[in-house]
Amino acid sequence: MPSPRSAPVPIPAIPASAARLPVPARCGYVSGMRTLKPSTMLPVAEDATPLDAGIAPLLAAHPGQSGLALVDRDLDAFAWRALSARQAGRSLDLQYYIWQDDLTGRLLVRELLQAADRGVRVRLLLDDLNASRFDRTWLALDSHPQIEVRLFNPARAREGLLQRGFEMMLRAATLTRRMHNKAWIADGRLALVGGRNIGDAYFAAGGDAAFRDMDLLLLGPAVAETGAIFDSFWNSRAAKPVARLLRRARPGDLPALRAELASRAAEARAQPYLERVAADSSLRDIYDGGIEPFLYWTPDARVLSDPPQKVAGRGEDAWLIRFVQPLLDGARHRLDIVSPYFIPGEEGTRRLRTLNQNGVQVTVLTNSLAATDVMAVHGAYAESRPGLLEGGVNLFELRPYDSFTRTSLFGSSSASLHTKAFIVDDGIGFVGSMNFDPRSVSLNSEMGVFFRDAALAERIRAVLAEELAPGKSWQLQLRDGRVVWLDASGGTTRLLEGEPEAGLWRRIAAWLIGLLPIHSQL
Repeated sequence: MPSPRSAPVPIPAIPASAARLPVPARCGYVSGMRTLKPSTMLPVAEDATPLDAGIAPLLAAHPGQSGLALVDRDLDAFAWRALSARQAGRSLDLQYYIWQDDLTGRLLVRELLQAADRGVRVRLLLDDLNASRFDRTWLALDSHPQIEVRLFNPARAREGLLQRGFEMMLRAATLTRRMHNKAWIADGRLALVGGRNIGDAYFAAGGDAAFRDMDLLLLGPAVAETGAIFDSFWNSRAAKPVARLLRRARPGDLPALRAELASRAAEARAQPYLERVAADSSLRDIYDGGIEPFLYWTPDARVLSDPPQKVAGRGEDAWLIRFVQPLLDGARHRLDIVSPYFIPGEEGTRRLRTLNQNGVQVTVLTNSLAATDVMAVHGAYAESRPGLLEGGVNLFELRPYDSFTRTSLFGSSSASLHTKAFIVDDGIGFVGSMNFDPRSVSLNSEMGVFFRDAALAERIRAVLAEELAPGKSWQLQLRDGRVVWLDASGGTTRLLEGEPEAGLWRRIAAWLIGLLPIHSQL
Protein backbone atom coordinates (compact mmCIF):
# COMPACT_ATOMS: atom_id res chain seq x y z
CA MET A 1 0.00 0.00 0.00
CA PRO A 2 1.08 3.67 -0.09
CA SER A 3 3.93 4.57 2.23
CA PRO A 4 3.09 6.34 5.53
CA ARG A 5 3.59 10.09 5.55
CA SER A 6 6.57 11.83 7.04
CA ALA A 7 6.44 14.91 9.23
CA PRO A 8 5.33 18.08 7.41
CA VAL A 9 7.88 20.84 6.80
CA PRO A 10 7.49 24.42 5.53
CA ILE A 11 6.66 24.62 1.84
CA PRO A 12 6.61 27.40 -0.79
CA ALA A 13 3.50 28.77 -2.43
CA ILE A 14 2.30 27.44 -5.77
CA PRO A 15 2.61 30.14 -8.44
CA ALA A 16 -0.74 31.85 -9.00
CA SER A 17 -0.78 30.80 -12.65
CA ALA A 18 -1.35 27.18 -11.65
CA ALA A 19 -4.30 28.07 -9.44
CA ARG A 20 -6.30 29.88 -12.11
CA LEU A 21 -7.08 26.99 -14.43
CA PRO A 22 -10.87 26.87 -14.75
CA VAL A 23 -12.66 23.62 -14.11
CA PRO A 24 -13.98 22.54 -17.55
CA ALA A 25 -17.56 23.58 -18.16
CA ARG A 26 -20.21 20.91 -18.57
CA CYS A 27 -21.95 20.77 -21.90
CA GLY A 28 -24.34 18.67 -23.87
CA TYR A 29 -23.52 17.24 -27.26
CA VAL A 30 -25.11 16.11 -30.47
CA SER A 31 -24.90 12.48 -31.61
CA GLY A 32 -26.23 12.16 -35.13
CA MET A 33 -29.51 14.10 -35.23
CA ARG A 34 -30.41 13.68 -31.57
CA THR A 35 -29.18 15.74 -28.65
CA LEU A 36 -28.46 13.64 -25.56
CA LYS A 37 -29.30 14.93 -22.12
CA PRO A 38 -26.15 15.86 -20.17
CA SER A 39 -25.20 13.45 -17.40
CA THR A 40 -23.27 14.57 -14.33
CA MET A 41 -21.73 13.19 -11.16
CA LEU A 42 -24.24 12.01 -8.57
CA PRO A 43 -24.21 14.10 -5.37
CA VAL A 44 -22.43 12.71 -2.33
CA ALA A 45 -24.11 12.17 1.03
CA GLU A 46 -22.93 11.83 4.60
CA ASP A 47 -23.51 8.12 5.02
CA ALA A 48 -25.56 6.80 2.10
CA THR A 49 -22.81 4.41 0.99
CA PRO A 50 -19.87 2.70 2.72
CA LEU A 51 -17.49 5.16 1.07
CA ASP A 52 -19.59 8.09 2.29
CA ALA A 53 -19.54 6.77 5.84
CA GLY A 54 -15.83 6.08 5.82
CA ILE A 55 -14.54 9.20 4.10
CA ALA A 56 -16.88 11.95 5.40
CA PRO A 57 -15.38 11.90 8.94
CA LEU A 58 -11.85 12.21 7.52
CA LEU A 59 -12.88 15.24 5.48
CA ALA A 60 -14.61 16.78 8.49
CA ALA A 61 -11.34 16.52 10.39
CA HIS A 62 -9.47 18.28 7.54
CA PRO A 63 -11.87 21.01 6.28
CA GLY A 64 -10.96 22.49 2.92
CA GLN A 65 -8.14 20.01 2.37
CA SER A 66 -7.62 17.12 -0.03
CA GLY A 67 -6.05 13.88 1.09
CA LEU A 68 -3.44 12.43 -1.29
CA ALA A 69 -1.80 9.01 -1.08
CA LEU A 70 0.94 7.75 -3.39
CA VAL A 71 0.17 4.41 -5.05
CA ASP A 72 3.38 3.26 -6.71
CA ARG A 73 3.16 -0.54 -6.38
CA ASP A 74 1.50 -2.52 -9.12
CA LEU A 75 -0.62 -4.91 -7.05
CA ASP A 76 -1.76 -2.08 -4.79
CA ALA A 77 -2.89 -0.13 -7.86
CA PHE A 78 -5.08 -3.06 -8.89
CA ALA A 79 -6.36 -3.63 -5.35
CA TRP A 80 -7.43 0.00 -4.84
CA ARG A 81 -9.48 -0.09 -8.02
CA ALA A 82 -11.13 -3.40 -7.24
CA LEU A 83 -11.78 -2.55 -3.58
CA SER A 84 -13.28 0.85 -4.37
CA ALA A 85 -15.58 -0.80 -6.93
CA ARG A 86 -16.70 -3.29 -4.28
CA GLN A 87 -17.30 -0.53 -1.73
CA ALA A 88 -19.12 1.74 -4.18
CA GLY A 89 -22.83 2.10 -3.53
CA ARG A 90 -23.75 4.93 -5.85
CA SER A 91 -21.52 5.46 -8.90
CA LEU A 92 -18.38 4.49 -10.76
CA ASP A 93 -17.08 7.00 -13.32
CA LEU A 94 -14.06 5.76 -15.27
CA GLN A 95 -12.03 7.44 -18.01
CA TYR A 96 -9.15 5.64 -19.76
CA TYR A 97 -6.96 5.76 -22.82
CA ILE A 98 -6.39 1.97 -22.79
CA TRP A 99 -8.44 -0.83 -21.23
CA GLN A 100 -6.91 -4.13 -22.32
CA ASP A 101 -8.91 -7.30 -22.89
CA ASP A 102 -6.48 -9.36 -20.78
CA LEU A 103 -6.47 -10.94 -17.33
CA THR A 104 -6.51 -7.83 -15.13
CA GLY A 105 -8.64 -5.93 -17.63
CA ARG A 106 -11.24 -8.69 -17.47
CA LEU A 107 -11.07 -8.90 -13.67
CA LEU A 108 -11.85 -5.20 -13.39
CA VAL A 109 -14.67 -5.47 -15.95
CA ARG A 110 -16.07 -8.18 -13.65
CA GLU A 111 -15.91 -5.73 -10.72
CA LEU A 112 -17.85 -3.15 -12.75
CA LEU A 113 -20.50 -5.67 -13.67
CA GLN A 114 -20.91 -6.83 -10.08
CA ALA A 115 -21.22 -3.22 -8.92
CA ALA A 116 -23.88 -2.57 -11.55
CA ASP A 117 -25.77 -5.64 -10.39
CA ARG A 118 -25.97 -3.98 -6.94
CA GLY A 119 -27.53 -0.88 -8.53
CA VAL A 120 -24.38 1.24 -8.90
CA ARG A 121 -24.47 3.56 -11.92
CA VAL A 122 -21.41 2.90 -14.09
CA ARG A 123 -20.18 5.33 -16.75
CA LEU A 124 -17.18 4.12 -18.75
CA LEU A 125 -15.46 6.49 -21.18
CA LEU A 126 -12.71 5.02 -23.37
CA ASP A 127 -10.56 6.46 -26.09
CA ASP A 128 -11.52 4.69 -29.30
CA LEU A 129 -8.00 4.17 -30.66
CA ASN A 130 -7.49 1.05 -28.54
CA ALA A 131 -11.08 0.30 -27.50
CA SER A 132 -12.21 -0.43 -31.05
CA ARG A 133 -10.54 -3.84 -30.95
CA PHE A 134 -12.99 -4.98 -28.27
CA ASP A 135 -16.26 -3.52 -29.56
CA ARG A 136 -18.34 -6.60 -28.70
CA THR A 137 -17.18 -6.52 -25.06
CA TRP A 138 -18.13 -2.88 -24.61
CA LEU A 139 -21.44 -3.37 -26.40
CA ALA A 140 -22.31 -6.33 -24.14
CA LEU A 141 -21.36 -4.34 -21.04
CA ASP A 142 -23.37 -1.36 -22.27
CA SER A 143 -26.49 -3.54 -22.53
CA HIS A 144 -26.64 -3.72 -18.71
CA PRO A 145 -29.30 -1.21 -17.54
CA GLN A 146 -26.89 0.35 -15.02
CA ILE A 147 -23.91 0.69 -17.37
CA GLU A 148 -23.25 3.11 -20.19
CA VAL A 149 -20.13 2.98 -22.34
CA ARG A 150 -19.02 5.87 -24.54
CA LEU A 151 -16.08 6.08 -26.93
CA PHE A 152 -14.10 9.27 -27.35
CA ASN A 153 -13.33 10.52 -30.87
CA PRO A 154 -14.44 7.23 -32.46
CA ALA A 155 -13.89 6.04 -35.99
CA ARG A 156 -17.12 5.57 -37.91
CA ALA A 157 -15.77 2.52 -39.74
CA ARG A 158 -15.83 -0.25 -37.13
CA GLU A 159 -14.83 -3.20 -39.29
CA GLY A 160 -12.40 -3.80 -42.11
CA LEU A 161 -8.85 -2.49 -42.42
CA LEU A 162 -9.57 -0.89 -45.79
CA GLN A 163 -12.53 1.12 -44.52
CA ARG A 164 -10.70 2.22 -41.36
CA GLY A 165 -7.61 3.12 -43.38
CA PHE A 166 -9.67 5.23 -45.77
CA GLU A 167 -11.30 7.06 -42.85
CA MET A 168 -7.89 7.67 -41.29
CA MET A 169 -6.80 9.43 -44.47
CA LEU A 170 -9.94 11.56 -44.60
CA ARG A 171 -9.88 12.44 -40.89
CA ALA A 172 -6.14 12.43 -40.25
CA ALA A 173 -6.22 15.86 -38.60
CA THR A 174 -8.66 14.76 -35.89
CA LEU A 175 -8.16 11.00 -35.52
CA THR A 176 -4.56 11.56 -34.47
CA ARG A 177 -5.86 13.51 -31.45
CA ARG A 178 -6.61 11.16 -28.56
CA MET A 179 -7.95 11.26 -25.01
CA HIS A 180 -4.96 10.20 -22.91
CA ASN A 181 -6.68 10.89 -19.55
CA LYS A 182 -6.78 8.29 -16.77
CA ALA A 183 -9.24 8.59 -13.88
CA TRP A 184 -11.13 6.15 -11.63
CA ILE A 185 -13.84 7.74 -9.44
CA ALA A 186 -15.93 5.83 -6.88
CA ASP A 187 -19.10 7.37 -5.38
CA GLY A 188 -17.66 10.85 -5.98
CA ARG A 189 -15.67 10.21 -2.80
CA LEU A 190 -12.44 8.59 -3.93
CA ALA A 191 -10.43 8.97 -7.13
CA LEU A 192 -7.30 7.48 -8.64
CA VAL A 193 -5.46 9.73 -11.12
CA GLY A 194 -2.08 9.09 -12.69
CA GLY A 195 -0.34 7.40 -15.56
CA ARG A 196 -1.71 3.86 -15.41
CA ASN A 197 -4.00 2.42 -18.03
CA ILE A 198 -5.92 -0.79 -17.34
CA GLY A 199 -4.13 -3.99 -18.32
CA ASP A 200 -1.60 -6.63 -17.34
CA ALA A 201 1.43 -4.48 -18.20
CA TYR A 202 0.34 -1.93 -15.56
CA PHE A 203 -0.40 -4.42 -12.76
CA ALA A 204 2.62 -6.77 -12.86
CA ALA A 205 0.70 -9.58 -14.54
CA GLY A 206 3.58 -10.71 -16.72
CA GLY A 207 3.62 -10.91 -20.48
CA ASP A 208 6.11 -9.24 -22.78
CA ALA A 209 6.15 -5.90 -20.95
CA ALA A 210 5.64 -4.37 -17.52
CA PHE A 211 5.44 -0.64 -16.87
CA ARG A 212 6.78 1.24 -13.87
CA ASP A 213 4.07 3.75 -13.00
CA MET A 214 2.34 5.65 -10.21
CA ASP A 215 -1.07 7.03 -9.25
CA LEU A 216 -2.30 9.42 -6.61
CA LEU A 217 -5.32 8.34 -4.59
CA LEU A 218 -7.47 11.37 -3.82
CA LEU A 219 -10.06 12.31 -1.19
CA GLY A 220 -11.85 15.62 -0.72
CA PRO A 221 -12.14 18.62 -3.08
CA ALA A 222 -9.69 17.10 -5.58
CA VAL A 223 -12.23 14.31 -6.23
CA ALA A 224 -14.91 16.85 -7.14
CA GLU A 225 -12.49 18.45 -9.62
CA THR A 226 -11.76 15.02 -11.12
CA GLY A 227 -15.50 14.46 -11.48
CA ALA A 228 -16.03 17.81 -13.19
CA ILE A 229 -13.31 16.92 -15.70
CA PHE A 230 -14.94 13.54 -16.32
CA ASP A 231 -18.33 15.17 -16.88
CA SER A 232 -16.86 17.64 -19.38
CA PHE A 233 -15.45 14.79 -21.48
CA TRP A 234 -18.50 12.54 -21.03
CA ASN A 235 -20.84 15.29 -22.26
CA SER A 236 -18.59 16.55 -25.04
CA ARG A 237 -19.41 16.22 -28.71
CA ALA A 238 -16.48 13.85 -29.15
CA ALA A 239 -17.92 11.20 -26.77
CA LYS A 240 -20.32 8.83 -28.56
CA PRO A 241 -22.45 6.07 -27.01
CA VAL A 242 -21.11 2.71 -28.11
CA ALA A 243 -24.67 1.55 -28.81
CA ARG A 244 -24.98 4.24 -31.51
CA LEU A 245 -21.78 3.20 -33.23
CA LEU A 246 -22.50 -0.52 -33.45
CA ARG A 247 -25.34 -2.89 -34.03
CA ARG A 248 -27.43 -3.57 -30.94
CA ALA A 249 -26.14 -6.17 -28.50
CA ARG A 250 -27.63 -9.61 -28.98
CA PRO A 251 -29.71 -11.08 -26.10
CA GLY A 252 -26.99 -13.60 -25.33
CA ASP A 253 -24.03 -11.19 -25.33
CA LEU A 254 -24.21 -10.14 -21.69
CA PRO A 255 -24.72 -13.71 -20.32
CA ALA A 256 -21.81 -14.86 -22.49
CA LEU A 257 -19.64 -12.06 -21.09
CA ARG A 258 -20.60 -13.04 -17.53
CA ALA A 259 -19.60 -16.63 -18.19
CA GLU A 260 -16.28 -15.61 -19.70
CA LEU A 261 -15.49 -13.30 -16.78
CA ALA A 262 -16.30 -16.06 -14.29
CA SER A 263 -14.00 -18.40 -16.16
CA ARG A 264 -11.13 -15.90 -16.11
CA ALA A 265 -11.61 -15.28 -12.38
CA ALA A 266 -11.28 -19.03 -11.75
CA GLU A 267 -7.90 -19.24 -13.47
CA ALA A 268 -4.82 -19.85 -11.35
CA ARG A 269 -3.24 -16.64 -12.70
CA ALA A 270 -6.13 -14.60 -11.30
CA GLN A 271 -5.79 -15.81 -7.73
CA PRO A 272 -2.92 -13.54 -6.57
CA TYR A 273 -5.02 -10.51 -7.55
CA LEU A 274 -8.24 -11.73 -6.02
CA GLU A 275 -6.44 -12.82 -2.86
CA ARG A 276 -4.73 -9.44 -2.59
CA VAL A 277 -8.09 -7.69 -2.79
CA ALA A 278 -9.58 -10.04 -0.20
CA ALA A 279 -6.64 -9.60 2.18
CA ASP A 280 -6.03 -5.89 1.73
CA SER A 281 -7.66 -4.06 4.61
CA SER A 282 -6.57 -0.48 4.00
CA LEU A 283 -9.72 0.55 2.17
CA ARG A 284 -12.09 -1.64 4.19
CA ASP A 285 -10.63 -0.19 7.39
CA ILE A 286 -11.16 3.35 6.20
CA TYR A 287 -13.91 3.71 8.81
CA ASP A 288 -11.38 3.11 11.59
CA GLY A 289 -8.77 5.45 10.19
CA GLY A 290 -6.83 2.69 8.45
CA ILE A 291 -6.05 4.91 5.47
CA GLU A 292 -5.01 7.91 7.54
CA PRO A 293 -1.26 7.09 7.88
CA PHE A 294 -0.93 7.04 4.09
CA LEU A 295 -2.56 10.40 3.41
CA TYR A 296 -0.89 13.75 2.89
CA TRP A 297 -3.43 16.50 3.64
CA THR A 298 -3.07 19.78 1.79
CA PRO A 299 -5.30 22.70 0.79
CA ASP A 300 -3.17 23.11 -2.34
CA ALA A 301 -4.13 20.20 -4.57
CA ARG A 302 -5.72 20.68 -7.97
CA VAL A 303 -6.73 18.17 -10.62
CA LEU A 304 -6.33 19.86 -13.99
CA SER A 305 -6.92 18.72 -17.53
CA ASP A 306 -6.82 19.78 -21.12
CA PRO A 307 -10.39 20.58 -22.25
CA PRO A 308 -12.15 18.02 -24.45
CA GLN A 309 -12.21 20.66 -27.22
CA LYS A 310 -8.51 19.97 -27.71
CA VAL A 311 -9.56 17.04 -29.91
CA ALA A 312 -10.68 19.65 -32.42
CA GLY A 313 -7.63 21.86 -31.89
CA ARG A 314 -9.60 24.46 -29.93
CA GLY A 315 -9.33 25.93 -26.42
CA GLU A 316 -5.57 26.42 -26.63
CA ASP A 317 -5.52 28.97 -23.80
CA ALA A 318 -6.71 26.25 -21.41
CA TRP A 319 -4.34 23.52 -22.58
CA LEU A 320 -2.47 21.92 -19.72
CA ILE A 321 1.00 22.97 -20.87
CA ARG A 322 -0.01 26.60 -20.24
CA PHE A 323 -0.10 25.81 -16.53
CA VAL A 324 2.78 23.35 -16.41
CA GLN A 325 5.36 25.62 -18.01
CA PRO A 326 5.24 28.44 -15.41
CA LEU A 327 5.84 25.89 -12.66
CA LEU A 328 8.90 24.51 -14.44
CA ASP A 329 10.25 27.95 -15.32
CA GLY A 330 9.67 29.07 -11.74
CA ALA A 331 12.07 26.50 -10.24
CA ARG A 332 14.65 28.15 -8.00
CA HIS A 333 16.78 25.30 -6.66
CA ARG A 334 15.86 21.91 -8.10
CA LEU A 335 13.72 20.36 -10.81
CA ASP A 336 13.21 16.61 -11.23
CA ILE A 337 11.36 15.36 -14.31
CA VAL A 338 10.41 11.78 -15.12
CA SER A 339 8.84 11.16 -18.53
CA PRO A 340 8.94 7.87 -20.47
CA TYR A 341 8.53 9.73 -23.76
CA PHE A 342 10.74 12.81 -23.60
CA ILE A 343 11.17 15.09 -26.64
CA PRO A 344 12.06 18.59 -25.38
CA GLY A 345 12.98 19.94 -28.80
CA GLU A 346 14.96 23.14 -29.24
CA GLU A 347 12.64 25.26 -27.07
CA GLY A 348 12.43 22.78 -24.19
CA THR A 349 16.18 22.22 -24.26
CA ARG A 350 16.77 25.97 -24.13
CA ARG A 351 14.46 26.36 -21.12
CA LEU A 352 16.14 23.55 -19.18
CA ARG A 353 19.61 24.91 -19.99
CA THR A 354 18.52 28.35 -18.80
CA LEU A 355 17.33 26.92 -15.50
CA ASN A 356 20.69 25.23 -15.00
CA GLN A 357 22.53 28.46 -15.82
CA ASN A 358 20.42 30.16 -13.12
CA GLY A 359 21.58 27.71 -10.49
CA VAL A 360 18.75 25.14 -10.70
CA GLN A 361 19.78 21.49 -10.50
CA VAL A 362 17.84 19.85 -13.34
CA THR A 363 17.51 16.05 -13.47
CA VAL A 364 15.62 14.14 -16.17
CA LEU A 365 14.82 10.41 -16.19
CA THR A 366 13.49 8.79 -19.35
CA ASN A 367 13.67 5.42 -21.09
CA SER A 368 16.78 4.13 -22.80
CA LEU A 369 16.45 2.76 -26.31
CA ALA A 370 16.75 -0.74 -24.85
CA ALA A 371 13.84 -0.09 -22.46
CA THR A 372 11.44 2.04 -24.50
CA ASP A 373 8.32 0.56 -26.07
CA VAL A 374 8.15 3.35 -28.70
CA MET A 375 11.32 3.54 -30.79
CA ALA A 376 9.97 6.46 -32.82
CA VAL A 377 9.95 8.67 -29.73
CA HIS A 378 13.50 7.70 -28.83
CA GLY A 379 14.73 8.59 -32.31
CA ALA A 380 13.38 12.12 -31.89
CA TYR A 381 14.59 12.47 -28.28
CA ALA A 382 18.16 11.43 -29.13
CA GLU A 383 18.69 14.67 -31.07
CA SER A 384 18.27 16.69 -27.87
CA ARG A 385 20.75 14.75 -25.73
CA PRO A 386 23.93 16.65 -26.66
CA GLY A 387 22.31 20.03 -26.07
CA LEU A 388 20.91 18.97 -22.70
CA LEU A 389 24.24 17.56 -21.54
CA GLU A 390 26.17 20.60 -22.74
CA GLY A 391 23.75 22.75 -20.74
CA GLY A 392 24.45 20.88 -17.50
CA VAL A 393 21.23 18.85 -17.31
CA ASN A 394 21.62 15.59 -15.37
CA LEU A 395 20.28 13.08 -17.86
CA PHE A 396 19.46 9.48 -16.92
CA GLU A 397 18.04 6.62 -19.00
CA LEU A 398 16.34 3.65 -17.43
CA ARG A 399 17.91 0.29 -18.17
CA PRO A 400 15.61 -2.50 -19.37
CA TYR A 401 14.25 -4.14 -16.26
CA ASP A 402 15.23 -7.64 -17.34
CA SER A 403 18.85 -6.52 -17.11
CA PHE A 404 18.48 -6.35 -13.32
CA THR A 405 15.90 -9.12 -12.84
CA ARG A 406 12.68 -7.17 -12.80
CA THR A 407 10.03 -9.81 -12.18
CA SER A 408 6.26 -9.86 -12.21
CA LEU A 409 4.00 -12.35 -10.49
CA PHE A 410 4.36 -14.71 -13.41
CA GLY A 411 8.03 -14.45 -14.32
CA SER A 412 10.49 -11.94 -15.72
CA SER A 413 9.27 -9.15 -17.95
CA SER A 414 11.08 -6.68 -20.12
CA ALA A 415 9.72 -3.53 -18.59
CA SER A 416 10.06 0.19 -18.99
CA LEU A 417 9.29 3.52 -17.43
CA HIS A 418 5.71 4.80 -17.68
CA THR A 419 5.57 7.34 -14.82
CA LYS A 420 4.87 10.98 -15.72
CA ALA A 421 5.77 13.31 -12.87
CA PHE A 422 7.84 16.30 -11.86
CA ILE A 423 8.89 17.86 -8.57
CA VAL A 424 9.83 21.55 -8.30
CA ASP A 425 12.07 22.74 -5.45
CA ASP A 426 10.91 21.43 -2.07
CA GLY A 427 7.17 20.99 -2.31
CA ILE A 428 5.46 21.50 -5.67
CA GLY A 429 4.68 18.38 -7.67
CA PHE A 430 2.68 16.79 -10.46
CA VAL A 431 1.62 13.21 -11.18
CA GLY A 432 -0.51 12.47 -14.22
CA SER A 433 -0.74 11.35 -17.82
CA MET A 434 1.28 14.10 -19.54
CA ASN A 435 4.59 13.26 -21.20
CA PHE A 436 7.12 15.93 -22.14
CA ASP A 437 6.65 15.50 -25.86
CA PRO A 438 4.84 17.30 -28.71
CA ARG A 439 1.93 14.83 -28.70
CA SER A 440 1.05 15.57 -25.07
CA VAL A 441 1.53 19.29 -25.58
CA SER A 442 -0.50 19.77 -28.76
CA LEU A 443 -2.48 16.67 -29.74
CA ASN A 444 -3.64 14.42 -26.90
CA SER A 445 -5.76 15.55 -23.99
CA GLU A 446 -3.90 15.07 -20.70
CA MET A 447 -4.67 15.42 -17.00
CA GLY A 448 -2.96 15.17 -13.64
CA VAL A 449 -2.73 16.24 -10.02
CA PHE A 450 -0.82 19.38 -9.05
CA PHE A 451 -0.03 19.66 -5.36
CA ARG A 452 1.96 21.63 -2.81
CA ASP A 453 3.19 19.39 -0.01
CA ALA A 454 6.82 18.93 0.97
CA ALA A 455 6.39 15.49 2.51
CA LEU A 456 4.59 14.04 -0.52
CA ALA A 457 7.12 15.63 -2.86
CA GLU A 458 9.94 14.05 -0.89
CA ARG A 459 8.19 10.66 -0.96
CA ILE A 460 7.89 10.80 -4.77
CA ARG A 461 11.53 11.89 -5.03
CA ALA A 462 12.49 8.84 -2.96
CA VAL A 463 10.69 6.58 -5.43
CA LEU A 464 12.43 8.29 -8.35
CA ALA A 465 15.79 7.99 -6.58
CA GLU A 466 15.36 4.22 -6.60
CA GLU A 467 15.12 4.33 -10.40
CA LEU A 468 18.21 6.57 -10.66
CA ALA A 469 20.38 4.04 -8.81
CA PRO A 470 23.37 2.77 -10.84
CA GLY A 471 21.91 -0.71 -11.21
CA LYS A 472 18.69 0.60 -12.71
CA SER A 473 19.67 3.60 -14.81
CA TRP A 474 22.59 4.85 -16.85
CA GLN A 475 23.77 8.43 -16.42
CA LEU A 476 24.71 10.11 -19.69
CA GLN A 477 27.75 12.32 -20.30
CA LEU A 478 29.54 13.96 -23.20
CA ARG A 479 33.07 12.78 -23.92
CA ASP A 480 34.86 14.41 -26.85
CA GLY A 481 31.52 15.59 -28.17
CA ARG A 482 29.97 12.11 -28.11
CA VAL A 483 27.25 10.80 -25.81
CA VAL A 484 28.39 8.00 -23.50
CA TRP A 485 26.60 6.01 -20.82
CA LEU A 486 28.06 5.47 -17.35
CA ASP A 487 27.50 1.97 -15.96
CA ALA A 488 28.34 1.82 -12.25
CA SER A 489 26.28 -1.29 -11.48
CA GLY A 490 29.23 -3.58 -10.77
CA GLY A 491 31.01 -1.41 -8.27
CA THR A 492 33.30 0.06 -10.92
CA THR A 493 32.35 2.64 -13.52
CA ARG A 494 32.49 1.68 -17.20
CA LEU A 495 31.86 3.91 -20.19
CA LEU A 496 29.44 2.43 -22.70
CA GLU A 497 28.88 3.61 -26.25
CA GLY A 498 26.24 3.13 -28.92
CA GLU A 499 22.88 2.78 -27.11
CA PRO A 500 23.76 0.00 -24.62
CA GLU A 501 21.81 -3.27 -24.65
CA ALA A 502 19.81 -2.15 -27.69
CA GLY A 503 19.89 -4.52 -30.65
CA LEU A 504 21.07 -3.51 -34.10
CA TRP A 505 17.50 -3.28 -35.46
CA ARG A 506 16.45 -0.94 -32.66
CA ARG A 507 19.44 1.31 -33.26
CA ILE A 508 18.85 1.50 -37.00
CA ALA A 509 15.10 2.06 -36.64
CA ALA A 510 15.54 4.83 -34.04
CA TRP A 511 18.17 6.55 -36.21
CA LEU A 512 16.03 6.42 -39.35
CA ILE A 513 12.93 7.67 -37.57
CA GLY A 514 14.95 10.51 -36.09
CA LEU A 515 15.59 11.73 -39.63
CA LEU A 516 11.91 11.92 -40.56
CA PRO A 517 9.93 15.21 -40.24
CA ILE A 518 7.33 13.69 -37.91
CA HIS A 519 8.46 14.98 -34.52
CA SER A 520 5.28 17.01 -34.02
CA GLN A 521 3.27 13.77 -34.10
CA LEU A 522 5.37 12.00 -31.44
